[in-house]
Amino acid sequence: MKSRVRLLGHPLHPMLIVFPLGLLGTAVIFDVLHIIDRQGPWAFLSFYLIGAGLIGGMVAASVGLMDWLEIPGGTRAKQIGLMHAISNSMVMVLFFFSWLLRREVPAAPEMFALVLSVIGLAMSLVGGWLGGELVFRLSVGVEPNAHLNAPSSLTQNSIRGGAGD
Repeated sequence: MKSRVRLLGHPLHPMLIVFPLGLLGTAVIFDVLHIIDRQGPWAFLSFYLIGAGLIGGMVAASVGLMDWLEIPGGTRAKQIGLMHAISNSMVMVLFFFSWLLRREVPAAPEMFALVLSVIGLAMSLVGGWLGGELVFRLSVGVEPNAHLNAPSSLTQNSIRGGAGD
């Protein structure tokens, strides 16, 4: 099934998800560094990484929703896509509450804010696995004529028509 929203012939959603996943994952790493070294800038940096990750997550989710709407109803892909969206929405909610709890003193978050971030990171692995299931098992977003010697997407008509071609 061809992705609805593409850039230069490739699905846009997988390009966008690396940003929130990287930002939120790095925030958790910085939280761990904050626990080890209470004096560094780690928690302060984590606060801003979470904010940027939440913005990136909303952008990626909106593009993912457009793709999900194109999956035929009654299919396993539609069901897995919904579970993928729900799990990643839970990730966003967990990190959002973690971010809210940090707002007053970003450099010294309470432990509950850190715990929410760790749970959010673990939940993102579930959402990522479900996304992998969609692409690698169910071929969502994969070109119908894809194969090991397929021509470049830049030589296809796919880059001319924008999002709906």
